[in-house]
Amino acid sequence: MAEKVKEIKVGPGGGNKRGMPAPKIENPGALLSRIMGYVFKYYPIHMITVLVCILVTVFSSIQGTFFTKSLIDLYIQPMLDSGSNDFTPLLLAIARVAVFYAFGALASYVQARVMVYINQGTLKRLREELFVHMESLPIKYFDTHAHGDIMSVYTNDIDTLRQMISQSVPQLINSTITIVSVLVSMFILSVPLTFVTLFMVAVMLFCSAMATKASGKNFVDQQKNLGALNGYIEEMMTGQKVVKVFNHEAENIAKFDELNEALCNSAFKANAYSGSLGPINAQLGNTSYVICAMVGGAIALSNNIAVGFTVGALASFLTFNRNFSMPINQVSMQFNSIIMALAGADRIFKLLDAEPETDDGYVLLVDCEEKNGEIVEADHHTGHWAWKHYHKATNTTTYQKMEGDVTFNGVDFGYTDDKMVLHDIVLHATPGQKIAFVGSTGAGKTTITNLINRFYDIQDGKIRYDNININKIKKADLRRSLGIVLQDTHLFTGTVADNIRFGKLNATDEEVIAAAKLANAHSFIKRLPDGYDTMLTGDGANLSQGQRQLLAIARAAIADPPVLILDEATSSIDTRTEKIVQDGMDKLMKGRTTFVIAHRLSTVRNSDCIIVLEQGRIVEQGTHDELIAKKQRYYQLYTGMKPETA
Repeated sequence: MAEKVKEIKVGPGGGNKRGMPAPKIENPGALLSRIMGYVFKYYPIHMITVLVCILVTVFSSIQGTFFTKSLIDLYIQPMLDSGSNDFTPLLLAIARVAVFYAFGALASYVQARVMVYINQGTLKRLREELFVHMESLPIKYFDTHAHGDIMSVYTNDIDTLRQMISQSVPQLINSTITIVSVLVSMFILSVPLTFVTLFMVAVMLFCSAMATKASGKNFVDQQKNLGALNGYIEEMMTGQKVVKVFNHEAENIAKFDELNEALCNSAFKANAYSGSLGPINAQLGNTSYVICAMVGGAIALSNNIAVGFTVGALASFLTFNRNFSMPINQVSMQFNSIIMALAGADRIFKLLDAEPETDDGYVLLVDCEEKNGEIVEADHHTGHWAWKHYHKATNTTTYQKMEGDVTFNGVDFGYTDDKMVLHDIVLHATPGQKIAFVGSTGAGKTTITNLINRFYDIQDGKIRYDNININKIKKADLRRSLGIVLQDTHLFTGTVADNIRFGKLNATDEEVIAAAKLANAHSFIKRLPDGYDTMLTGDGANLSQGQRQLLAIARAAIADPPVLILDEATSSIDTRTEKIVQDGMDKLMKGRTTFVIAHRLSTVRNSDCIIVLEQGRIVEQGTHDELIAKKQRYYQLYTGMKPETA
């Protein structure tokens, strides 16, 4: 086991080092207002019901406490003085108070049930908004944020809001109303004793403020460290095979210990400070009770000091004293839950406030057909596509047949402005051409295809699709025109047919089977336990990597896209299967503009144009035979021989 380190640097999402000040919550008031805005926006009637129930509960409690004075002074003391055995008036008075308490209990029950409904409904809406907004975020967001940290927002951070909405908020309202009501009642009973109580409350509040300040910053740190730990666990779970192969368990455990230690440290400090509030305030409350009992007893027994302050009034006041310190103690305890919830809310709203993917495009992709020599929009899939232009100036719509012509004119791109990845990329893919990108790892091959999809926007230059600037094309329509098979396949929980149908949700069973046959996946699918109805889980863990990639190819085939992007589409298929699949791929690529990325150069020999990339620049382009004849970089990649030895 690795030794514990003195300083810990938290991974993605953490951002803290042990011993450094925890990040502060920005605008806690605005955060709290925004949270409650969700509650009152969607559940105004329910919240009014909760407020009424709290008022009834507090009122019944106040009435019961006030009755203690009447019980002693008007019933018990007269009966003791007269020696009467008639308990009827006393029982009737107790019955009246019992009714008040019954209403209070009923109101408390209704409040609890309604708050559960409000709480779960609010969190459901928040999760919906989080997921909907997450789907609108650009790829860049997921490339720069740990997936486990994002998951922590949905689980741990949402859970802190659950505690605040269901417990802290009602408790704060109840305590506030109780404090005001009890304070007024104590002033009615005895002004001197009320000031004694208020002095002790001031001491209590001072101690609470100090403890809350100390615990608050650690609660923020705790949520950050929890997100970092979840991110690391998620990363290790997905990479377990790599961990096992390279015997990296000990190093991973050491790193986990660091992150776990950071979380433990911040959580310990947060809960240690918050946990001390209860005992401290309880003892201060007991001290206040004792002082009031001594002073009040002296007042009650000395008519010269204050006439009218009876033993019954003292009994009621002491109950109010206890009731007054209790909600203050509860409020101080709830502040820590609220601070922790605000720390979670800060992360939730940062995700909700993340800039969504912008789309200023107005050109749409539609199914079309020709009638009388003109292109018209069709309401069904025809296998032919057109770009639909709406011209605001003339309020007219025109249609341009989609050809699949893609042009890069002097394109520069970098994931950050200070470090360019692509430099002055110039290329032209004519309709139906097969363009291959080759080059060493990190040369920029996949980046180019990401730019065609507009997963990222370029810094300089122009990318035109059928002579239309892709910035003018709606992103959804642009991507709908592109079928993609990625090197890293991803299958979803569901049947084999559902995963193929992901490319075309309304596809018939016949279309699913046809797409599978085209990708040469039909034969292995039929051998599965339930054929096309076989359930896939865990990203298709019950299939081989090659089988998963065949399904990804079938998914692209069923979409019937005008343009194809194949990013190492056959990288995980054995050589024999590759030849069979290549025939299906050739059928799929027929008549379509296709961009192929491949390290296995034998798969791109029949390309119409091979583009060789090095360090983000095009260094060669031409057919296989042309590039071999040049005996330059492509020749070196293909033969393994250095150009000068040719």
